Amino acid sequence: MKGYSNCSANHTEIWSHNLVLALGIPQLIINIASVIFNCTAIITRKAAKDLHKPISILFCNLAFSDLFTSFSGFWISMLFITKPDDTIFGSKDMLAPYALYTTSILSTIYNLVSIGIERYLAVAESIRTRFRIARSHSIAVVLINWVLAFSLGCLPLMGWNCLHTGKNLSVLYSPFCVDYLIFVTTPNVVAAFIVPLFTYLRIIMILRKRKLRMKACGQATGTYKSAEIQVARTSIFIWLLALVSYAPLFAGVIFDAINHQCPLDLYPSVYIFRNCTAMMITMNCLGNPIIYTLKTKTLGAELKSLKCLSGKRLQACTIAGI
Repeated sequence: MKGYSNCSANHTEIWSHNLVLALGIPQLIINIASVIFNCTAIITRKAAKDLHKPISILFCNLAFSDLFTSFSGFWISMLFITKPDDTIFGSKDMLAPYALYTTSILSTIYNLVSIGIERYLAVAESIRTRFRIARSHSIAVVLINWVLAFSLGCLPLMGWNCLHTGKNLSVLYSPFCVDYLIFVTTPNVVAAFIVPLFTYLRIIMILRKRKLRMKACGQATGTYKSAEIQVARTSIFIWLLALVSYAPLFAGVIFDAINHQCPLDLYPSVYIFRNCTAMMITMNCLGNPIIYTLKTKTLGAELKSLKCLSGKRLQACTIAGI
């Protein structure tokens, strides 16, 4: 809409009942599945009694963020099924669920970034022995992540919205303003792509460097090669999951910013794409428990054993060379 004079203000019912059900029911099912998966991940972490570990706190908080995303996504899906036209023309009923959805997505992104940084620091710990990640550091990071997510995500509830003005109104996420969507998505989506990519590439480089050092000492490097392959595979899964999940959302915001058409002109293709982006974000919430509670847990144990093994072998190599 964006206040264009050629856009009709006659908000008649435009969604077909069959299309609403075809889009809404899968969204509900995926959100329910995500709730189950993340509840299982939280219960598993609690049962393992390893919340004293810094990384376990971040994993558990990621599951809470994904759970929050699934609940708010379920709320939006129910509103879409009961009042589908409100998701096009905007209403006061959409403001709170969209704000909570934004908050939960931001929290998930910040947790993914924090986990990537923690993994890098954990692997580089033997090099930078002066700095060791403690439980208090993880708790502080969790608090900062939630404060930042709520501060940015709830800005529309505090007045930065276009509920009562047609100017700068988003056609995809009304009653949000386009400038708010650009302000929130651009830096955070870029961070979700760049930071994990950088940290996991650095981990692979560190493992490769240590493997070469051990090879120079005449030690076996098969275990390090196995760890390097495991890190590479997990890193690809993590990065591709973030790319597939958040790239469509970012593309939708960019389209929203450059769009000059009225909502009725964009129906139904663009709004079907919008609903699909929501499903992709929920798929990210489904994938995170699998990757971060299964693959990374196994990888963490392997890296831990490698650090001990590397320290002993390099120490022996140094003594032998004296």
